[in-house]
Amino acid sequence: MKKLALALAAILACGGVYAADTLAKIKSAGKIVIGTRDSSAPLAYTIGDGKYVGYHVDVCLKIAEAVKAYLKAPALPIEYTVVTSANRVPLVQNGTVDMECGSTTNNATRQQQVAFAPTTFVTNVRTAVKANSGIASIAQLNGKTVATTTGTTSVQLLRKHEKANGVDFKELFGKDHADSFLLLESGRADAFVMDDNILAGLIVNSKAPADFKIVGESLSEEPIAIMIPKDDPAYKKLVDDTVTGLMKSGELEKIYTKWFLSPVPPRNATVGMPISAALKNAIANPNDKPAEAYKK
Repeated sequence: MKKLALALAAILACGGVYAADTLAKIKSAGKIVIGTRDSSAPLAYTIGDGKYVGYHVDVCLKIAEAVKAYLKAPALPIEYTVVTSANRVPLVQNGTVDMECGSTTNNATRQQQVAFAPTTFVTNVRTAVKANSGIASIAQLNGKTVATTTGTTSVQLLRKHEKANGVDFKELFGKDHADSFLLLESGRADAFVMDDNILAGLIVNSKAPADFKIVGESLSEEPIAIMIPKDDPAYKKLVDDTVTGLMKSGELEKIYTKWFLSPVPPRNATVGMPISAALKNAIANPNDKPAEAYKK
């Protein structure tokens, strides 16, 4: 916390650099609005009673601390708004939320509409199936029903993958990640294609984790980051400096350990995903490059 405080002090020493629209809007509204997900564990999810937790929720709370410190408003309340894969970009665009701390891929198309903080997670898009399904590869999805979540790009990535040539499958869309997983869990879908961290979080918090497994080739390795309004350089600098400060101080890796390598609510189960080499590189070299530039 001492290192974080020093980082915030360095940010605030820049004075009026951050006098920008989003900060003015927050001050006028008298609250910070965080957009979050309800079923993107362990990045962002609900544990009930209006409580939202997760790796990216914690990162956003650190950003909120920086905003409060700059505005000299330590008692500024935080309000959560649940966003979906379909509406998350518009709600950042129109200022309904001041930041989105979910599981959003930073890509070139979205960068035309919103801005991103430095990459704080790197995901691989893969496939979850029932453990007894016999499915272990993309080729074995031929003739199967594949679920994904409305507003995501997972099925498009599957169709474009070189190993999907000649593979014919039916698409089924869930309204959110929990709904998509339910399609797999109930047998209405044979597979669920999504970010591996989301799949792992859903499986570990399911009623029977041993009944599911993540299989097959990685469809894409993508940078995930906090979304913020576009064309607000002052606010972006505060956000970027805060996230970079977390990286340099080692605080971000501690937050990662808390959510990926330790028991998490509500079942006190452990996701068990060690920090990847790709994320270590992103932490060592902070950047907001989109997926298209990120790819090897």
